[in-house]
Amino acid sequence: MDNSEFIGSVAKRLRTSPEQATAIARATLTTLAERIESGEAKDLAAQLPDELRGYASGPPGETGRFSFTSFINQVSGRAEVDSSQARDGVRAVFDTLREALPPGAYDDIVTQLPAEFWQLTDSAGRYDGPRGD
Repeated sequence: MDNSEFIGSVAKRLRTSPEQATAIARATLTTLAERIESGEAKDLAAQLPDELRGYASGPPGETGRFSFTSFINQVSGRAEVDSSQARDGVRAVFDTLREALPPGAYDDIVTQLPAEFWQLTDSAGRYDGPRGD
């Protein structure tokens, strides 16, 4: 998925402009990279379009325990949107990541987040087709 497809996907889900979607995607990826293991953040960055790669590979921040509310507040401040828009934006970015990343890579990221995120990130995962028995 290239940058315009990624941002277009986020914008469509949010029904917003590409500029607003870009701000929310960058804020979400930056905050996510601070919250997951650095190796996982590097793996994520390597699978993103060049224009977004740097936002997911920043220096680690508060790894370990953190709250869902703290994550949303960070995104809200960085993207300069209210908390409701930030929550919807985080969901749109995670839904886009689920589509853009190879099977298993998305799960590797989500499993590092507190259980509160599962309601937002739809832990059911991607449908890869019927399984043969």
